[in-house]
Amino acid sequence: MRAARLIKMVLLLQSRPSMTAAELARELEVSERTVTRDAQALSEAGVPVYADRGRAGGYRLIGGYRTRLTGLARGEAEALFLSGVPGALREMGLDDAASAARLKVSAALLPSLRDASRSAAQRFHLDAPGWFHEPETPELLPSVAEAVWDDLVLRVSYGRRDTVVERELEPYGLVLKAGVWYLAARVRDDGRGFRVYRIDRFLSVAAPADARRFARDEEFELPAFWAERADEFARAILRAEVVVRLTAAGVRQLPYVAGRVSAREALATAVEEGDGRVTLTLPVESEDVAYTQLMELGPEAEVVAPGALRERFAVAARRMGGWYG
Repeated sequence: MRAARLIKMVLLLQSRPSMTAAELARELEVSERTVTRDAQALSEAGVPVYADRGRAGGYRLIGGYRTRLTGLARGEAEALFLSGVPGALREMGLDDAASAARLKVSAALLPSLRDASRSAAQRFHLDAPGWFHEPETPELLPSVAEAVWDDLVLRVSYGRRDTVVERELEPYGLVLKAGVWYLAARVRDDGRGFRVYRIDRFLSVAAPADARRFARDEEFELPAFWAERADEFARAILRAEVVVRLTAAGVRQLPYVAGRVSAREALATAVEEGDGRVTLTLPVESEDVAYTQLMELGPEAEVVAPGALRERFAVAARRMGGWYG
C-alpha cells in the first residue's frame, strides 16, 4: 500500500513543477504529516525530492529527475480508454485504475504537454444520464464489470415478471443507456445467441463453483450488436398505429416526441395535402402513449384516426378553448 503511494507521489511531482503538502495530501488521501514522512523516505531511497520552506513552499523534484515507473498495467490501459465517462468508471469500480493511468501518461509527457489533460477537461465533459432523474448505480455492477473484463462465466439470478430465473452467462459487454446499465451476454449451453439484461434486475451474481473463463467470440462487436438490438426493441413496442396530419413544424418536431424509429417509418408513408400539411401513419406503443406524445405538438398535429383518439383530442381542445377563450 505504501509502496504504491510513494510511486504515485513521485509521478505527481514529476508531472508538475511543485506541489504543496496540502495538495499532495489531498491527491494521496493522507495527512500532511504522512506526506512529510513519505518525502523523507523517498529522499533516503535516492529520489531527489526537495522541500521548499515558507508559505509559498512545497515539494519538487530536482536535477531533471525522471522515473521509469510510467509503464501502464493492462487494467490501467483499458480504463484509460473509458476515462471520458468518469461517472461510468466510478460505478464500475475503475476510477482508481483510470486515475493511475492518467497520472502515468501525464508523467511521461514532455513538460510543455503536461497540462493537456487539464486543458481537455476544461473544454469537454460527457454527462451520460438523462435529465430530471438521478440514476441509481446497481449494487452488483462492479462484480459484473469484473467478469466482463476477465471473460469469466457468471451465475446470475434475476427477476422476470413474478418469477426468479437463474442462468449461467458469458458476459460480453456493458452498455450505459440514458443512465441505465445493460449487459450483453450469451447463455451457456443455449443456441439462441446473445441477449440483453438490465443490471438492476439482477438479484445475485457469482462465479460458478468451478470458476472458469469462456472463449470469447472474436467476431462479436458490442456497438453493432447494441445498435441492432436497440432498433429491434424500439420496433417491438410499436403495437398500434394512428393517422396524423402535420404541419411543416410538426414534421420537424416529430422525431423528438415520437422517437427516431417511429418517426422514420411514419415519414416514409407521408402524403402531401393541398394546405401544406402532410398525412402519415405513425406507429405507436398504444393510444394512451400516442395521446401524450402528440399533445406535445399542440396545433402542429391533427389526429385523423382512430376515432376514439381523435375525440380525446377534440375534448382536450374544447377544454383549452374554454380556458383561453
